[in-house]
Amino acid sequence: MDFKSLQLFNHLADTLHFGETAKATYVSASTLSRTVQRLEQECGTALFVRDNRQVSLTPAGQQLLMFSRRVVKEWQTLHAQLHETSQTLQGQLSMFCSVTASQSHLPNLLRAFRNLHPAVDIRLITGDPALSIDRVKQKACDVSIAIHTPDFPGDLSFAPLDSIPLDLIVPRNWGISQLSDIDWRHHQVVMPEYGPTRRIVYHWFAEAGIRPNVYASVGGNEAIVSMVAFECGIGFVPQVVLDHSSMSAKVTRINVDSIEPYQLGLCCLSHRRDEPLINALFQLELS
Repeated sequence: MDFKSLQLFNHLADTLHFGETAKATYVSASTLSRTVQRLEQECGTALFVRDNRQVSLTPAGQQLLMFSRRVVKEWQTLHAQLHETSQTLQGQLSMFCSVTASQSHLPNLLRAFRNLHPAVDIRLITGDPALSIDRVKQKACDVSIAIHTPDFPGDLSFAPLDSIPLDLIVPRNWGISQLSDIDWRHHQVVMPEYGPTRRIVYHWFAEAGIRPNVYASVGGNEAIVSMVAFECGIGFVPQVVLDHSSMSAKVTRINVDSIEPYQLGLCCLSHRRDEPLINALFQLELS
């Protein structure tokens, strides 16, 4: 029993006329008769009552018809879904991320995406990671690589990519190698002007009972690395920023277990989440 045979059976059950069904389905009358005979053999019973005047379904034929219609409908639905999935996605997808993310996380993401959807054009915009959410909300891009925060907007969708630890960095020439060597009253701190790192670091200071001696507030984590390398103070930066910084050799990183990491992920407007290009990106499974 196959889907083609069931489709022919369904059509004949509707028309109850061998000639009409044969013509409408582009098969010969003999092929249609053999199909019905094969179905009757497989079912072990007659499916139609045929005489010189009319054709009608037997009780067994009625039962097979209910089964056949359900199976064929389910197959048609599945076939349409599979066909839709296999269609080549085309168009342009704009993405915003930091320069660091474009080096650390974007290559694997885009490699996997382009292997599946080579016809999609990617438009990449880089900038301050603190602006990732605003760029999406302002519709300056379709998707951004953003940091999840406690006050993450409810009208945005977020899909985690990685957990990013924060490292404390000090000038290498200072010879400081552990947290206990820091004199928070004496050593000045370089802070980010805004963004998730600023919130997390100030929260850590509050939990630790430390009142930081802030030397400067700068835009971007890369600028903190530069300021520390130039011996302007100490600061916290995401580990991935330091891993990709040309200034990393001029600073010493100190692991601070008590400071929370942040979640890096894909971000888009919630009402656009199911758009084909955006959905295809969010559906990627990266190892």
